[in-house]
Amino acid sequence: MALPEVVSREQWQAARDALLVQEKEATRALDALAAQRRRLPMVKMPGDYAFTGPSGTAGLRDLFEGRDQLVVYQFMDNGPDDICSGCASFTDNVGRLEHLHARNTSYAVVSNMPLTQLLQVRDRMEWTVPVWSSRGTTFSDDIGAGGGFGLAVFVTDGTDVFQTYLTSARGVDRLRFDFNILDLTPYGRQESWEDSPLGWPQTQPYSWWRLHDEY
Repeated sequence: MALPEVVSREQWQAARDALLVQEKEATRALDALAAQRRRLPMVKMPGDYAFTGPSGTAGLRDLFEGRDQLVVYQFMDNGPDDICSGCASFTDNVGRLEHLHARNTSYAVVSNMPLTQLLQVRDRMEWTVPVWSSRGTTFSDDIGAGGGFGLAVFVTDGTDVFQTYLTSARGVDRLRFDFNILDLTPYGRQESWEDSPLGWPQTQPYSWWRLHDEY
């Protein structure tokens, strides 16, 4: 298998320092984007959703669990015989929620899957994040996820709920722990779309994704 060029420690440090300049520029650019994101306007959400969860039925306000902000991952519904491996691996990457809670922010997974199927997936994957079925509601369409997946952000004034943000596709990918760690390695994510040196291991995008107990 191909490997990076072997150089002296001094040569490596010089190359690392040159890359660090670009990394710092990217960090400042992300900070500037976050500042713009904090200044986005918001849109009022309807108040008549009925989500179903392990403890019964809840409205959108209930998903906040008494906090002011809510982040929702809309998990794809691929039908009764399939589980979206991308959505499952994203949810696998969600860490301890106490750190979000410390900043008055809740997190939940919502899906158009029937509750029984959603709970089967949750139990199999051993997730501890709150899960809710939006089946029979227009929630996914209303937030802009449609039949796909997305990460949406909401805020409440104590009475009404407002949507402030939505991202999907690679906007969601960027948040994954595993992808961010792989991006630091010589071989990267090892997918064919990446700009890698000749001879680096690569497969077609998505082809290697599995549920974590299927690898």
